[in-house]
Amino acid sequence: MKKFLFYLLVLTTALPTKIFAQKDEADVSKAVEALRIAMVNADSTALDKLTSEGLTYGHSSALIQTKAEYIHAIISGQNDFTSIDQGDQSVKIFGNTAVVRHTFSANLTSDGKPLTVKIFVLQVWQKQHGDWKLIARQGVKPPVQN
Repeated sequence: MKKFLFYLLVLTTALPTKIFAQKDEADVSKAVEALRIAMVNADSTALDKLTSEGLTYGHSSALIQTKAEYIHAIISGQNDFTSIDQGDQSVKIFGNTAVVRHTFSANLTSDGKPLTVKIFVLQVWQKQHGDWKLIARQGVKPPVQN
């Protein structure tokens, strides 16, 4: 009987944890997609809602932006995205923090010049007051193929 109660206890604590982790993964994926759409649409309200006040946004060029600088660059047209595709995405949940990796392929006009970008991205999201917020992002260029 003790073994049965032990296994029942393990099952009732482990199963909800797995279910919540799967829900969090789905919610983070939705937030990542909402951020992609907000960037293409230059939607300042959505960008503000999806990003943390302390955002540190790193580009593959080594430029680091604050939340205000990141949003301004998009809504001002400095970086005007016409399309963004994100592939090979993985999401890992660690409590109230999520780590997202994906490839980022985009067509944009940057400082008035057409540009095509393909980089690898690491995003860190944190659950704040029930919503997932981007707290850090770093893009890196793919290695040079010989």
